Parts: sequence; C-alpha cells; structure tokens
Amino acid sequence: MAKQKEVKTNAMRILESMKIPYTHMTYECDEFVDGLQIADLLSLPYEKVYKTLVTVGNSKDYFVFVIPIACELDLKAAAKSVGEKSLEMIHVKDINKVTGYIRGGCTAVGMKKQYMTRIDISARSQEKIIVSGGRIGSQLELSPKDLARAAGAEFADVVRTRP
Repeated sequence: MAKQKEVKTNAMRILESMKIPYTHMTYECDEFVDGLQIADLLSLPYEKVYKTLVTVGNSKDYFVFVIPIACELDLKAAAKSVGEKSLEMIHVKDINKVTGYIRGGCTAVGMKKQYMTRIDISARSQEKIIVSGGRIGSQLELSPKDLARAAGAEFADVVRTRP
C-alpha cells in the first residue's frame, strides 16, 4: 500500500519557501476544539502552545495576535501595541473571509493578506512554540523568532494575566 502523501498547508509551504525549520504534528479532530484541549490531546505543556486571535480596530483594519493558550488577550495593551484606540475580536463567522483560515485552524503565517501581527513577549523565553498549522488537526512547532519572521510580526506584551 502506498504511503499517503502529507497534504501541506499554505503556512507549511511558506515556511519551507523561507527555509524555516518546523515540526508538523497532527491530531484527530472533526470540529473546533480549543488550544487547551489540543495541548492535552498531544500531551504538550500549555506554556508552549499558542493560539492565534484576530481583531478589528477603530480604523476597520485587522490585527493578529499570537498568545499562550491559557491567557486572555488584553485588548487595551493589544490596541496600544498596534497604534489603535481600541480593538475588538472579530466575529467567528468572519474568520474565513478575513484570514482564509477557519476557526481552530487559524495561524499567523499565510493569511489572505499580511495583517499587522504581534506575538506575546512570553514566546521569547521559549526555545520553540507550537501554533496552528493552518487547518484543524495540524500544529507546527518552530522557534518564536522564525514565526515572527514568517508572519512579519513583532513581540509585545499583550496578555491580561500570566498563568
């Protein structure tokens, strides 16, 4: 029997074209599960797993934040980090239209457009972090510096509480 070819996501193709090393992990899942459940499924420490959130500002521009799964985005700090007066989360129904990804499979690399992106500063203390691979059931492990380069992101203090 032939080995099934791994289907690459847009994020994986971009990382490979930039010669950025990553490890791809998969898990079985038919529907959205949150980052904590994914970490549990893959036996990963919570502090290494990051989620990708998309917001919209007063300016109607979109902004992307990559934060630890056990943390909440501090909308005031996040707004300040991108030079907006205020931000709000985009509606779930708009995720695909804005990013090209679906809820639970959204990653900062390879969205429809390049949005201003901030990665929480806690990532800098990690050798590697784990983010969505660009579809449900797919996770990527890579260095925070490489993620920032691939996503055109900067680091900022954007979470409300640290676990």
